[in-house]
Amino acid sequence: MQRQYYIDRIEKYLGKDLIIILTGQRRIGKSFILRQFRDKIAEQPHNNIIYIDKEKHEFDAVKTYEHLNSYIDEHLDKTKNNYVLIDEIQDITEFERSVRSFREEKDVEIVITGSNSKMLSSDLSTLIGGRYKEIYVQSLSYEEFLQFHSLQNSDESLAKYIQFGGLPGLLKFGLEERDAREYQTDIFYTVLLKDVVLRNQIRNVAFLENLVRFVADNTGKLISANSVAKYMKSQGGNVTSSAVINYLKSLCDSYIVHAVNRYDIHGKRIFESNEKFYFEDNGIRNALVGGTREGDIEKVIENIIYSHLIRLGYEVTVGQLQKVEIDFVCSKPTGERIYVQAAYVVADEQTREREFGNLKSINDNYPKYVISMTPLLTCNSEEGIVHLHLRKFLTEGFSLE
Repeated sequence: MQRQYYIDRIEKYLGKDLIIILTGQRRIGKSFILRQFRDKIAEQPHNNIIYIDKEKHEFDAVKTYEHLNSYIDEHLDKTKNNYVLIDEIQDITEFERSVRSFREEKDVEIVITGSNSKMLSSDLSTLIGGRYKEIYVQSLSYEEFLQFHSLQNSDESLAKYIQFGGLPGLLKFGLEERDAREYQTDIFYTVLLKDVVLRNQIRNVAFLENLVRFVADNTGKLISANSVAKYMKSQGGNVTSSAVINYLKSLCDSYIVHAVNRYDIHGKRIFESNEKFYFEDNGIRNALVGGTREGDIEKVIENIIYSHLIRLGYEVTVGQLQKVEIDFVCSKPTGERIYVQAAYVVADEQTREREFGNLKSINDNYPKYVISMTPLLTCNSEEGIVHLHLRKFLTEGFSLE
């Protein structure tokens, strides 16, 4: 199954003297996208492809930038257009020195993947002169989920997406509870070991696992390092707030979870404390907390809405207006802004007042939305606030037609 959106984005930045970097959580589909791109350009005889997959044993010898230089030099063909494709490049020491050098070569395009955001640190940006384009690869959207599993767009299919999430590898295992959960748990521990524990030389692995489960159980809630440290202490652990901050950053660097800042709508500034955390894949989040979704459906819906807002190109923060919280304040570089409230079912006046009332308290003219799974809802509005069904939002965005 081809994820054409990402192939198109790669092709968009070819020929612009840029290093193209696919980033995202391990096992989210970056490798397949890179191979699909490789197979497409291989159809042209004037293209020479240099492909390195650091998860394959045949490339174990490529460990440093010197090894990388030697391998590329050996396979470079100056009579053709050369494409250097490297999967999981963060496993090559000082790789940035190599890609910076080959970026200067004529007729060389570089497309790489990585599973840790540290590879885009300020030091790397400085070393390669900022001449790169990051393409962030997410787990499957709802529409991709339907396509991958040959499902029709229905409430039943949406329930499966809410339950199992969007790891592409589920296609091999199917959507049976036991098999899916085993696979998701295996992926979680693979990411935790390779991209968090080993990369950051973490010793207190037991605390790290407890921390991830704490975040999973508190998805969509404001979390502070102090509150986590106090909770862990009550459970018999002994960690400092600074340790919690470092561990949370390591989890975010591996793309397992995403930290979302709070935004003061009135003061137009970012708060420096207390963040919300959402999982890259809600299926992994569900596997960690166990059970069914009846008790935490609102958390999962909020996680899914957050991920899709990012997919639509928004920068997302949590809104704060005095004592009122707005689930999402979404903006784009063009100046576009929208406000979004997430809910399960708006079935009574109290819920309606909470979800719509919070948005009504914002005194500006930017579009405002409530997204829920309220039965029989397609799209309606109240005092200019649009109420969308989750399934419609996931397939049509903010289209009101």
